[in-house]
Amino acid sequence: MNGRVSASGWLVTGAGGMLGRDLLARLAVGGEPTTGLDRAALDITDAEAVRGALETFRPAVVVNAAAWTAVDDAETYEDRALEVNGTGPGTLAQACRDSGAVLLQISTDYVFAGDAATPYAEDAPIAPLNAYGRTKAAGERAVLRPLPDTGYVVRTAWLYGAGGKNFVRTMTELAATDRSLDVVGDQRGQPTWTVDLADRLVRLGAAAVAGTAPAGVYHATSSGETTWCGLAREIFALLGADPGRVRPTTSEAYRRPAPRPAYSVLGHERWRAAGIAPIRDWREALAEAIPALVEAETPAR
Repeated sequence: MNGRVSASGWLVTGAGGMLGRDLLARLAVGGEPTTGLDRAALDITDAEAVRGALETFRPAVVVNAAAWTAVDDAETYEDRALEVNGTGPGTLAQACRDSGAVLLQISTDYVFAGDAATPYAEDAPIAPLNAYGRTKAAGERAVLRPLPDTGYVVRTAWLYGAGGKNFVRTMTELAATDRSLDVVGDQRGQPTWTVDLADRLVRLGAAAVAGTAPAGVYHATSSGETTWCGLAREIFALLGADPGRVRPTTSEAYRRPAPRPAYSVLGHERWRAAGIAPIRDWREALAEAIPALVEAETPAR
């Protein structure tokens, strides 16, 4: 742990993605010394490059926001997805262990089977339904085993934000048309704004360095729950469009290569141990996020 003495600031991998952008913005507001590296700047599966990055920047906290996120494609290319989602985090964990840095690994609700009836606790048994979930579960193990005291797995779900393609942005576009649409109504989860997630990551990283947040698994999703159909209707209502244009359909009617969990609601009890409040209700966050998302869709004049 001698690297911790002279280490400072944050290193964010996958900095060009939706979460990475909001995380860099949040760190900038706090005045934290930060280095953001996108995939072109750092391939997390390249052990030599990872070691070099940590030796050069000497961060106190590393947040791994780099991931293979193409859920359906992972069914065909699981080996390639595993390199990014499993091997990559393991490579980062080894480098963090050598340097003394804290590592925050972003994971997913897809590590669960989705057959529960109450929110999944942080220590609930995992049982991924698809290849993407299996590769993310491998990444969790690759971080927690070598970093029992400085490794943090932060599971999130149903992410949306201004910096990337996502369900909420798609619905804001469709709300401006006169189309009606069918949206899956038998999958339940927690829509989570990347701005809120970024805030909790910054708080958790700071608490980890201060020694006030126990290492391990945390669930960083919005409070409350809804379905994709319920989310779409809420978006339409916030934009002044008719929510009745959104009709519920089933997962069976909208089959995709990778099966989705029917129930992706996560519990947030672990935040109490870190002295950090869980993320607010999804409706409150969405009402604040919508204007920013609409602005992101508006062409500059």
